[in-house]
Amino acid sequence: MKEFDYIIIGAGCAGLSLAYELEINEKLKDKTLAIIEPRIEYKKDKTWSFWKVAAHNFDDCVKKSWKNFTINIPKKTNHLECISYPYQSIDSGLFYEKINNKIKENKNIYFFKDISEINSKNSFVFNSVPTIKKDDRNLWQHFCGVEIETQNNFFDDGIFNLMDFDCDQRESVHFFYTLPYSKKTALIETTWLSRMNDGFQKDYDSQIKDYIENYLKLKNYKIIYKEEGAIPLFYPTYEKEKNKINIGTAGGMTRLSTGYTFLNIQEHSKYICKNIENISNAKKFEINKKYQYLDDIFLRVLDKNPEMMPEIFFKMFKCSPKAVIKFLSNKSNFLEDLSIILKMPKITFIKALFY
Repeated sequence: MKEFDYIIIGAGCAGLSLAYELEINEKLKDKTLAIIEPRIEYKKDKTWSFWKVAAHNFDDCVKKSWKNFTINIPKKTNHLECISYPYQSIDSGLFYEKINNKIKENKNIYFFKDISEINSKNSFVFNSVPTIKKDDRNLWQHFCGVEIETQNNFFDDGIFNLMDFDCDQRESVHFFYTLPYSKKTALIETTWLSRMNDGFQKDYDSQIKDYIENYLKLKNYKIIYKEEGAIPLFYPTYEKEKNKINIGTAGGMTRLSTGYTFLNIQEHSKYICKNIENISNAKKFEINKKYQYLDDIFLRVLDKNPEMMPEIFFKMFKCSPKAVIKFLSNKSNFLEDLSIILKMPKITFIKALFY
């Protein structure tokens, strides 16, 4: 069987981002790469959204960008600006098409359905498939979203709703999320932060229907796209192996308090590309330890006090939006961190240190 210099296991966001980064920086001119991916075809299946706090390769895949947003709890709405760091939404269909068209130009890149088809003994492996052991105590961000189209102009496409907590919480943390792509189209998503150990919260279709028709008061619309997923709010099992690096969620690139992963993947890909000639000895790339520590405390509070979370999120955004965005995107400084920490209910968070 054929041998390769590099192997990427899983050609989703992380695997393809890394392959693209290596290709555009001409790191594969004299090296071979095998990409292991079982899917038969690529089509739009996800929406990746984030605050643009750093440059990335995929501005031409951005479906929409916003400079204004809201967050609301019952009877209170906070209107905020994000001019310095616009919120962007990437269309996965455009992303897949762009990368696959580019890497197909390189005859040193091969696709396989299963790693058993090649000899991987002497290859350096980049793995994007997380190992997740079943544990009912683990927290997840699980969601379902639909893109809808209306007959008449309905949405203000200059502003998006990041979190709407004015909904049934079911003793958990639940909010709706609305991204208006135009005056007639929007992605509307029901999102839960919970242990996900039963199906009690998974009647997504009825949740979304009720929100659109009874909260937004929208009757005439059609669903043109649907997505569903679950993001682990814990780090997957990681075992250090020679000549192997985990990437994406498998490599700890998901920010646990938010689920944001896309820009972390891009920064990790750039780091690997920069160090590819000596990758076996490169220092492990990871999200700053201070965020890992603060997220751990935050998630303990969320788990033990779900009823407090709408107010906590709302208070967080009473700080400078710029500071909050940087904090949620791993770019904040000490004073920005402090400004957010001081907004939190102190006794509750101090108690969480001892859970």
